[in-house]
Amino acid sequence: MKWVTRKNASVDRIACPWMIRRFIDPEAEFLYVAAPEVAAVAEREGALPYDVAGVELGHVDGRCSFESIMLKYGLEDPALKRLAEIVHGADVSADLALTPEAAGLKAIAHGFAMLHGEDDHRKIELETPMYDALYAWCQHQAGRSGP
Repeated sequence: MKWVTRKNASVDRIACPWMIRRFIDPEAEFLYVAAPEVAAVAEREGALPYDVAGVELGHVDGRCSFESIMLKYGLEDPALKRLAEIVHGADVSADLALTPEAAGLKAIAHGFAMLHGEDDHRKIELETPMYDALYAWCQHQAGRSGP
């Protein structure tokens, strides 16, 4: 399966590939192009567009793209839902206070973007272990009963 989005990725456009490869398609391929080219590349390559205006797997009804993909693919894992709250807060500036972890994720994701610019595949490679670790933490949190 191919997926396409805007280049120069940060929070949502890196978190989504992590989730897609982990829960939907381990062999997924990601294409990063200039925003005006997303629709044409999606059609030409048979790729699913995400995190771009006007698509089903974007910011829709108050959701970030990570949440829209979870909804589309019926991902109900409590730990993944907890991670989605963090990603949402880090990605949607108005919702940064949604969860305290969101500010940390935003800072780290933007730091990767500063270090690696438009090398989006390198950012996926480097940030995947971070999302694995954050997901493990969310699993621990989801398994706890009480504060």
